[in-house]
Amino acid sequence: MPEHSKKEQVQLLRERGFVVVPGLVSPERCAALRALAQQQLEEAAAPLEFEADLRYPGAPDSKEAPGGHTVRRLLDAYVRHALLREWATAPEIKGWMELYFGEEPRLSRAHHNCLMTKHPRYGSLTGWHRDARYWSFERDDLVSTWLALGPEAVSNGGLWFVPGSHSVAFTSDRFDEAKFFRSDLPENQALIHTAVSPELQPGDVVLFHCNTLHSAGQNLSDDVKFSLVFTYHGASNVPLPGSRSASKPEVAL
Repeated sequence: MPEHSKKEQVQLLRERGFVVVPGLVSPERCAALRALAQQQLEEAAAPLEFEADLRYPGAPDSKEAPGGHTVRRLLDAYVRHALLREWATAPEIKGWMELYFGEEPRLSRAHHNCLMTKHPRYGSLTGWHRDARYWSFERDDLVSTWLALGPEAVSNGGLWFVPGSHSVAFTSDRFDEAKFFRSDLPENQALIHTAVSPELQPGDVVLFHCNTLHSAGQNLSDDVKFSLVFTYHGASNVPLPGSRSASKPEVAL
């Protein structure tokens, strides 16, 4: 990728709060990662997060209900397999993050760090939120990478983003008790109506800021959707001691 285009992408991230980097991952690497994701899902090795644990709209009511053992996330992807570690710390990711943060980047193992799955029928929708709502760092300046391991669109639960929302200062009453952005407020609805949902092809990567409002609908297709998600921050932006953000050792890129 030419350096100037990377700089333009970083600038788009700063301005809009998200940017799509098309074809960052080769078809061969993407196919290998997808096959691994399918295998890991079939093995269902812990740690896992189930849709029934979260109880988001559309999820099974309990693990005993139909679809109760539908997996939402295969957690701690970094330690699951060498292929996942290699992508999380890939030179192209390190270079991108160095350019954005202006210092050595760190991979957080406490946040995202997962193979995200979205299943037909029992895959829930995710309301509007900022990822930083439960994160505890000195500064709200972290960037997540979302690698599409297959096509992603509105029809199979693709991501929606509100452009520019990462730089808006919201009062706490704009969010509900679970820190989801309230879609019942007219002032919030006006922002939500500006949202866009980029269509992704296998190997495309979305980079988005931790304060960018985003959501995702349900998967109306017949196939499980797989995405690989990691989160990064600059070395000087440390997790607060005793917080969940500091609960796992970080990885220097």
